[in-house]
Amino acid sequence: MTDKLVIALAQLNPTVGKIGANLEKLRETRKKAAEEGADLILTSELYTCGYPPEDLVRKPQFISSLRSAVEAFASETSDGGPAVLLGTPWVESDRLHNSLVLIDGGAITTARHKYDLPNYGVFDEKRVFDPGPMPGPISFKDVRIGVPICEDIWTPEVVECLTETGGEIILVPNGSPFEAGKTDMRVHHAVARVVESKRPLVYLNQIGGQDELVFDGASFIMNADRTISWQLPAWQENLAITHWKRRGDGWICEQGNTCNLETGLEATYQAMTLGLRDYVNKNGFPGVILGMSGGIDSALSAAVAVDALGSDRVHCVMMPSPYTSEESLEDAAVAANMLGVKIDTVPIGPAMNAFDEMLLDHFKGSKAGITEENIQSRSRGLTLMALSNKLGAMVLSTGNKSEMSVGYATLYGDMCGGYSVLKDVYKMTVFELSKWRNKLRPNGALGPEGAVMPERIISKPPSAELKPDQKDEDTLPPYEELDAILHGLIEDEANVQEIASRGFDIDVVMRIWQMLDRAEYKRRQAPPGVKIGHRAFGRDRRYPITNSYKASYQINSN
Repeated sequence: MTDKLVIALAQLNPTVGKIGANLEKLRETRKKAAEEGADLILTSELYTCGYPPEDLVRKPQFISSLRSAVEAFASETSDGGPAVLLGTPWVESDRLHNSLVLIDGGAITTARHKYDLPNYGVFDEKRVFDPGPMPGPISFKDVRIGVPICEDIWTPEVVECLTETGGEIILVPNGSPFEAGKTDMRVHHAVARVVESKRPLVYLNQIGGQDELVFDGASFIMNADRTISWQLPAWQENLAITHWKRRGDGWICEQGNTCNLETGLEATYQAMTLGLRDYVNKNGFPGVILGMSGGIDSALSAAVAVDALGSDRVHCVMMPSPYTSEESLEDAAVAANMLGVKIDTVPIGPAMNAFDEMLLDHFKGSKAGITEENIQSRSRGLTLMALSNKLGAMVLSTGNKSEMSVGYATLYGDMCGGYSVLKDVYKMTVFELSKWRNKLRPNGALGPEGAVMPERIISKPPSAELKPDQKDEDTLPPYEELDAILHGLIEDEANVQEIASRGFDIDVVMRIWQMLDRAEYKRRQAPPGVKIGHRAFGRDRRYPITNSYKASYQINSN
C-alpha cells in the first residue's frame, strides 16, 4: 500500500482558446515537477482551453481540436514522469462536460465530470455544459482521490458522496474569479467540507485575466485538522511540490510554504493591474493610450497602466479645451513625469469650432448646453481613437463606477476605449486607491517607487471642465453620499425606502435610482473592465434597457 505521495500544484495562467500554448506551458511545468520527484500534477479547472471558454465550447471543431491536443499530450507522458490531472472540456456519450481527466503512463485512464454547474452571477455553465453524474474517487497508486470541480465543493453533496465511496484525499481544481472578500468565503467552504469529510483538501485556483474576470490564484491546502499546510501566493504563477504521508487511516500534507495574501485596497489594485496586463498582452496590443485630464480618474488609470505594462508602453494625451484650467494642465504634466510616460498635447479647440460651424444652421435659436459639452467629450474620444488607429495602442477608458451608474459619462466621448480598469470601482475608492498607491508600490509593479501623482490631483474637487467653473457636485450629490446610495441600490439590491431609512433624503435616493435605470443603455455600450465587487455591471447585473417598471414604481412611491 502506498504511504507517500508527491503532488505538484500547477497554479498557472492559461489563455482562453490558446490550446497549444497552454499545453506547452504544462509540458514545461511537468518537466520541473518531474525533477522535484512529483508523482501527480493537478491543474486548474478547464486548463486546456482556459476559463471561462463561454461559447467556444459550442463549436464542434474547437472540441475536436481540444480532444486531439489532449490525446497527443497524453501520448507524450509514457516517460515515467508524473501523472497529470488535467482540466478540460470532455465529450462522453455525446454529452459535453467540464471535466478532469487522469493522464498516466501515456494514456488517458479515466475522467470525472463536474456535477454542480453554476448558473448565477458571472457563470453560465448550464448553457454550455452537461452536468456529470455524482462522481466517485479516482484510484491512483492505490490511493482513492476525490476530484470535485470548483462549485462541487460549495455544497456538501459531492464531497459527501466521495467520502462515502472511499475518497481519501480531496483535490479541487478551480476557476474562481477574484472578488473583494472572496478569499474568506473560499476558506469557509473548504473548512465546511473538511469538517464534514474528515479529509484533507487541496484548493487549486488559476490566475490571470480573462476579459472582465481576474483570477487571483491564492491556492491552499487544508489538512483534516483544518490547519493550512500550504498557502500559495496570489497574482502570480506558482508550482508547489507538496509531500503527503499516510498517517493511520488518513493522509496529511507536510508543512510547506505559506504567505500572507493581499487584502483590501492592495488586492483591488493587484486585480486591476493583472486584469489590464493580461487583456493587453493576450490580445496583442503594443500598449495603451489614454486621455490625461489632470483629474484623479485618469491619473489612477495611468498609474495602473504603468504598473501593469511599464512606462514605455503607456502614452498619455492632454486634450485641453478653452475651459481647461492651467492647474489641470500642470497636474497632468506632473503626473506623467512622475510616472515616466510620454505625454502629448492635442488641443480640441479647432474641433469644437468646426462642429460649431457644421451645426450652426441646425442649432440656430437654441442655447448652448449639454449638447455642446458632449461635443467636447466626443472630440476627445475621436482624437484618442484616431491616435489608436494610427499607432496601434489600445485606448484605455478612465470612467469609474459612480459615473457609469448614473450616466455621468458621454457615449462615444469619455466612454471610448477598449478596456477600463475603474469600471467596477466607486469614486470614493478611487480616492483611497490613489492615496494608497502614492505611499506604497505593490509587489510585481513595473512603475516607480513613491508617489505617482501630485497631491493636488487627490485633494481638488472633481470636475469634467466642460464649462466655466464646473464641478461634479453641481450635478451629483457629494460622492460620499452618492456612493453609499449606489452601494445600496446595486450591491444590496435594496429598495428606495430601505436606503432612505439609512439616513438619506428619499427624494435624492429616488433621483439616483432613476438615473441608474436610465443609464442602462449607456452601460451596454461601455468597454469591458475589471470585476472587483460582487455586482459588476454587465456580467453580474443584467437589467433590460427597455424597462417600464420604473414608471410604475415612481407612481407608487409618491
